[in-house]
Amino acid sequence: MKFFNLVFILFFITLTGCSQKNGNYMNYNKLTKEEENVIIYKGTERPFTGKYFKHFEKGIYLCKRCGSALYNSSDKFESDCGWPSFDDEIDGAVKQIPDSDGHRIEIICNNCGAHLGHVFKGERFTQKNTRHCVNSISLEFVPAGSNFEVKTDTAIFAGGCFWGVEYFFQKEVGVLTTEVGYIGGHSQNPTYKEVCNNNTGHAEAMRVIFDPSKTNFEKLAKLFFETHDPTQLNRQGPDIGNQYRSEIFYTNLQQKEVAEKLIEILIQKGFNVATKLSYATKFWKAEDYHQQYYENKGSKPYCHSYVKRF
Repeated sequence: MKFFNLVFILFFITLTGCSQKNGNYMNYNKLTKEEENVIIYKGTERPFTGKYFKHFEKGIYLCKRCGSALYNSSDKFESDCGWPSFDDEIDGAVKQIPDSDGHRIEIICNNCGAHLGHVFKGERFTQKNTRHCVNSISLEFVPAGSNFEVKTDTAIFAGGCFWGVEYFFQKEVGVLTTEVGYIGGHSQNPTYKEVCNNNTGHAEAMRVIFDPSKTNFEKLAKLFFETHDPTQLNRQGPDIGNQYRSEIFYTNLQQKEVAEKLIEILIQKGFNVATKLSYATKFWKAEDYHQQYYENKGSKPYCHSYVKRF
């Protein structure tokens, strides 16, 4: 009897642990076997058979599994490939990962990991030169004019090595997705090598997409100031150079005002703040191996730590 109880407890812990890791699995929509074959087991529906292949009504396409908004109808186009095609996604909604076949790039829902399809580039179907080839069975559609609204906001922070900046935001309440990249420079499509050689003027930065109903820019900006040293000029710990500068790239005047207020509070507390404020320009996503670096490596930052300042 004791053995049975132990087995049951271990099974329960494993089950609940998996539920938490996968984003509250118990709240996902119930799937048919056909839907599971594609969404969970990464199958592919037959071409030219999906209900959204020839579908061009105005609205929003959602993840069939969790209901997250993925694509706007304005980004859908006809490619005659046999599956729905989009040349862009809603910010932070879709994640690209290497396919198990070693050749293609798989696209999954960034919220629940549901398999959507694959992304192809360089085909010149549209000006964006990108095609998200998506299984209809992975999608649900909400017509324009319904009560469904996509409400997200964006913040961009630079505070030293972008690996460390991103580390503290990934599990913050209200944060939907994070990605690291380059901003504030003068060249197009900068590479990590170019930025490190201080040839482009870009800062290593992190862009965060967040849910305004669960957090706000001020909370995230406070976290930014408390997870790096804002008094250091053009460096962070052992990392030295203009690309490691402390800078907030605000997307609107309200963000600028909030940042100015927080900097003034820190100055009144005796901090010689070096953080710059600049209007956000083009954000260039960094190479894939930089994304979620510490999470993938299973380690912690070497030059960033949390220090209470507010």
